Amino acid sequence: MDLVFRARRVVTPQGEIACDVGVADGRIVAVEPFIESPNVVRLADDEVLLPGLVDTHVHVNDPGRTEWEGFETATRAAAAGGVTTIIDMPLNSIPPTVDVAALETKRKAAANVSVDVGFWGGIVPGNLDDLKPLHEAGVFGFKCFLLHSGVDEFPAVTVPELDVALRRLATLDALTIVHAEDAHTVRDSEPDYAGFLASRPREAENKAISDVVELTRKTGARTHILHLSSSDALAILGAAKRESLPITAETCPHYLTFTAEEIRDGQTEFKCCPPIREEVNREALWQGLRDGVVDLVVSDHSPSTAELKAGDFATAWGGIASLQLGLPAVWTGARDRGFRLTDVVRWMAAHPARQAGLTTKGAVEVGKDADLVVFAPDQTFVVDRNALHHRNPVTPYHGRELHGVVRQTWLRGKETGTIPGKLLRRGEA
Repeated sequence: MDLVFRARRVVTPQGEIACDVGVADGRIVAVEPFIESPNVVRLADDEVLLPGLVDTHVHVNDPGRTEWEGFETATRAAAAGGVTTIIDMPLNSIPPTVDVAALETKRKAAANVSVDVGFWGGIVPGNLDDLKPLHEAGVFGFKCFLLHSGVDEFPAVTVPELDVALRRLATLDALTIVHAEDAHTVRDSEPDYAGFLASRPREAENKAISDVVELTRKTGARTHILHLSSSDALAILGAAKRESLPITAETCPHYLTFTAEEIRDGQTEFKCCPPIREEVNREALWQGLRDGVVDLVVSDHSPSTAELKAGDFATAWGGIASLQLGLPAVWTGARDRGFRLTDVVRWMAAHPARQAGLTTKGAVEVGKDADLVVFAPDQTFVVDRNALHHRNPVTPYHGRELHGVVRQTWLRGKETGTIPGKLLRRGEA
């Protein structure tokens, strides 16, 4: 063994157990009660060994909008938050990842990363012939919007256009991930939070998700609903799952943490699309996780400069920076509702890895990469935006007390920061 981790609490696919985890050549080679080794990392009694988290919804914005984030800062923040693998969205970079040339530009920009990084491709009007080459080049699937994306260089597709794309992607068994809000239901926002929330009602998500369910039924393509905010749509998704349609859904830490009732006018750090909704809606999303209707929790880390987040809810950039804080934010809410760390690991490591086809990620198990996190679940801290590794210190979590501190993060058996992350291709990890 190159290294052995010894812990009284290790979260494994079989549950939480006391064991040793043996590592050789960057992989887990043993999970046993006791392993003889001169190189032992002993966890403290208040620490738990988790698999590295997999965040499949991250906007790095590099190249083109590196002042918003960038690969170096994003992956450093990921490592600090216990995330060892991210998959980068095809926007808001310039160029967007809608053809192979843009993908190669993106890969060149990711020259300095602290964790492993993969890439989504994009579906936009006019790039149907680029989908198969992108798939063959190793993207993990394809993202589209059913309404304006927020940036002009990544236009939305109509439902008929998505139908055509899904029929092509079904032949490749490629996953399509959808920003599901109905363009005809969403309207211009007012400057206050109540006006912003009313401009993007639950009906917008419900209608778009129903459309995606119907397209999934017609085409047989694999689909995934991004950043579920409307709890009303849980019934739609539950019915689709009972029908055994190949559709999954995610939600995000901010929808599980915050409520519309606590957001005051001018607090644009809370603005995101879809919006943060009422307390009763939040609690229903937690129930959706409990019932298995919602499959995973990922950050939708969508940062921008402080200047773009300023102003009012009609004009400010809609996105929340939370890549470093997702694990403690979700654990804080989960523990208060009777969930266990095994649940959080399922939502934030095992299921995202499975969804993306990352067969060596997401679990403390023999054969997996030795991506590991030393986590102190009972320690609390108060979020200080100036202590975050994100390029721009804008976050709605500032000043909030959270449970759970990431004390160490290991990538393939080495502490993050001591080895570079890898650029991943679908089918290779």
